[in-house]
Amino acid sequence: MSDTYDVIVIGLGGMGSAAAYHLAAQGYRVLGLERFTPAHNRGSSHGGSRIIRQSYFEDPAYVPLLLRSYELWEQLARDSGDEVYRLTGGLYVGPPESLTVAGSLRASRAWSLPHEVMDAAEIRKAFPNFAPEPHFIGLYEEQAGFARPELTVGAHLELAARAGATLRFGEQVQDWKESGGGVTVTTATGVHTAGQLVICPGAWAPKLLADLGVGIEIERQVMYWLEPVIGAAKFERDPIYIAENDAGAQIYGFPAIDGTDGGVKTAFFRKGIVCTPDTIDREVHAQEVTEMRSRVTELLPALAGRLLHAATCMYANTADQHFVIARHPAHTAVTVACGFSGHGFKFVPVVGEILAELAMTGGTRHPIDLFAPQRLVTL
Repeated sequence: MSDTYDVIVIGLGGMGSAAAYHLAAQGYRVLGLERFTPAHNRGSSHGGSRIIRQSYFEDPAYVPLLLRSYELWEQLARDSGDEVYRLTGGLYVGPPESLTVAGSLRASRAWSLPHEVMDAAEIRKAFPNFAPEPHFIGLYEEQAGFARPELTVGAHLELAARAGATLRFGEQVQDWKESGGGVTVTTATGVHTAGQLVICPGAWAPKLLADLGVGIEIERQVMYWLEPVIGAAKFERDPIYIAENDAGAQIYGFPAIDGTDGGVKTAFFRKGIVCTPDTIDREVHAQEVTEMRSRVTELLPALAGRLLHAATCMYANTADQHFVIARHPAHTAVTVACGFSGHGFKFVPVVGEILAELAMTGGTRHPIDLFAPQRLVTL
């Protein structure tokens, strides 16, 4: 079969579902293609929670996008009726010179974001579950919290469909090409044509965007849900946190957001194994659980209980750990979003808005120079 649209979106995870929604909401004829089911658990947009924050230690240049993203999170919650995000406050802990603390403070000061700096004793008093090293400090940000990835993807897909988008699941893309002022996408079940193409491939970027010339490494990550020895109820009012030790290794985690039987989620940040979507080991091994428990109990001693469950996901990492969001340098009808390097989900709503603008107007009102693919081209 063959059909024609204004724009085709490949990949309907976090970024692709948001792009499909923003495009359809503007009245464009949209086709969304996804190789798996809606809000699946095979890529990077699952696991029940993702941190959202504004005091951004990665680079203060992200903050304007975060401020807009927060506006769109609220709009998505209102339009969908779902609790796609919740503010819990955020605590960033480590040595004063650590990236986690010093970088967060730099972004807060650069953009006049409300924040509070706390020493170790003040952290212990305010948040009794936390036991930081005596020389550690923390930055507390009231406007931090978490997003629900599955709910977010589902909400964007539902709103996109409501606005007229055609969404097809279980339809794997085999090839795409630019031709005749538009694009042609071939899948296992048909050929689709459109004026524009948006590619949000997640961990499949090395295959679908091979000609982009950008090296993207796929990394297996593990998320753990531990049972607190004092009961999960004592963790319900805690902030989200990111903690860095003296060696520069980061962990992150959440309050008990899934009830008293749901445990407390924690994970290492950027401690993974290189893989591909086809070779990723989905089994979580006992040694990994032991290592996670040992590390997190340095900060949260009560997380010494049993593992309730664990899950794997994938980071798609660029060399500098910044995103790629741009018109494809070699294809005028193609827009790409990839390489979100483990910290992209909080930007999902604004990335959808950006992709819609890039695809249909060739430009965007948002500052995205940091994400130009040319900085990473290796071909």
